Amino acid sequence: MRSVLGLGILMFALSFCNLGERMQQLQGTDDAKTDGTGTTKDNGSGDVEEAEMTAAQKAIADGGSTVEWEGQGISWQLPSGWPKMDVRKESFNYGSPASGFLIGTISSMSPDFPSETSLKATYESSLEQLRQGKYESARWLEIDGVKGVEFVEAVPEDKDGIRRFQWIAFRNFQGQNQQLNIMLSTKQSNFEKQRDTFAAIMYSMKIAKG
Repeated sequence: MRSVLGLGILMFALSFCNLGERMQQLQGTDDAKTDGTGTTKDNGSGDVEEAEMTAAQKAIADGGSTVEWEGQGISWQLPSGWPKMDVRKESFNYGSPASGFLIGTISSMSPDFPSETSLKATYESSLEQLRQGKYESARWLEIDGVKGVEFVEAVPEDKDGIRRFQWIAFRNFQGQNQQLNIMLSTKQSNFEKQRDTFAAIMYSMKIAKG
């Protein structure tokens, strides 16, 4: 179990690779505004969609139970079969090999950290991964009033490889500038079976701001 958790954390770290150059290119051109709650507005670099569930996904969410990340004001609707693995102040891990894994991390940034520039860099990087065929999809997506970047990995070469569905955003919470990194993952052979479940979990997320 520890090896699985370690792999998940490693993949989170890899999410930030190659963003430095993007941030440098975008620094100084940030024209986005915030509404004072951590929610960012469209900055013209792409249309922002609001998370919406299909009927099948809503049925999954409605049939789940609310699981809260205590102290962080974040919750999800999780179906049965998603046991608790490890929950800490800045990391949240639920799931099993049979169902998949929900992994959340929170990184507290300095007040002057360029959150919008970082998020733009994440978006541009995800589009590049899409062009290279490494991602199946990438888009701006707003969940519970918080704008972020959603991306889904393409089918891995290894049929037993891990495939991820991820969303990255920023919020202001309890005086902190925080990056949210939420990921759902499972092995490729199980991904299509869990696709609607992953979307139901991700889009059911409630996020405290301010």
